[in-house]
Amino acid sequence: MTTITQVPFGDLARQAAELGGALTDALARVAAGGWYVLGAEVRAFEEEWADYCGAAHAVGVASGAEALYLALAALDVGPGDEVVTVANACIYQAAAVMQAGARPVFVDIDPATHNLDPALLEPAITPRTRAIMPVHLYGRMADTGAIHTVAARHGLPVVEDAAQAHGAWREEGGARLRAGSAARVACFSFYPSKNLGALGDAGALTTDDPALAERLRRLRMYGWSEKYVTGEPGGRNSRLDEIQAAALRVKLRQLDAWNAARRERAAWYRELLAGLPLALPPDEPGHAYHLFTVACDDRNALRGHLRAAGVGCDVHYPLPAHLQPAYAFLGHRPGDLPHTEAAAARLLSLPLFPELTRDEAEYVAGSVRGFFGG
Repeated sequence: MTTITQVPFGDLARQAAELGGALTDALARVAAGGWYVLGAEVRAFEEEWADYCGAAHAVGVASGAEALYLALAALDVGPGDEVVTVANACIYQAAAVMQAGARPVFVDIDPATHNLDPALLEPAITPRTRAIMPVHLYGRMADTGAIHTVAARHGLPVVEDAAQAHGAWREEGGARLRAGSAARVACFSFYPSKNLGALGDAGALTTDDPALAERLRRLRMYGWSEKYVTGEPGGRNSRLDEIQAAALRVKLRQLDAWNAARRERAAWYRELLAGLPLALPPDEPGHAYHLFTVACDDRNALRGHLRAAGVGCDVHYPLPAHLQPAYAFLGHRPGDLPHTEAAAARLLSLPLFPELTRDEAEYVAGSVRGFFGG
């Protein structure tokens, strides 16, 4: 019997080994085909991803960050405008808003879900507001129904940041609504560590609006309306390459099984960590568990204890966007977003990936119990 002395936070090599020949065959097919950017693999993946999400169109781009920017650009968000979003998902949303020339307006989160609190949206909307950008953080979908109700009342588009929510869903109106189908436009990252990860940077947008999808396709490639003819300014080089699309097509076939495995491992943790002074993620069937994040009053000490025990762990995220040095010009001060700041001080992500073994989960949980003297 192998004695476990360490558990990685993630292990993408295990996933690659599981895929085996299917992944290498796909990459070899691209290499032999002689077309490496925006070709048949990209078109096929776009169709498959749109169908999976329940959207009419998908547009592949270079990264999740690019998807956020291009969504705003395609909606004509620009200088003088405001975008309402959250501050607890690092700086990706704020950076995209600033790249568009607009100003991020941060609202606090619901402390129970760590997602945007819809009750705080209305006071944040001004005549300059041009979009609302909720984040499905850690794999749990935000309250899209409530958010869309406010957005519709003010005639605002919702730009869904679904970078951590591949395959996540929620019940609304008796129907199952999947991430990527709940907004005017949704943005995905396929960074390697995501639930659906590429072999490098990659991203996509989904929408039901054919005109918006066509504009996104122009903007991802210099604004071209046809080769070497630029139909509109503001375009950039943000193309999804064939290698990434081919790898994503292979992995997409496993996404539901991988998400089911993540939910199973989350259930293990809930069982193994029961009774400890920790706040655990909710037991929700549609949660995709991109991360298993617990809240602890002495988070930093727990993190040090786990690292000393060989347990990979991380903080997502230690400094909210509204308190980042680069955004000091927005005028925020500590205490402006109390629930966001409390989460930043208390949350710790434990190892959770589809190939995590029961023995490894027990080692992680035993290490956590050891911190509390259990």
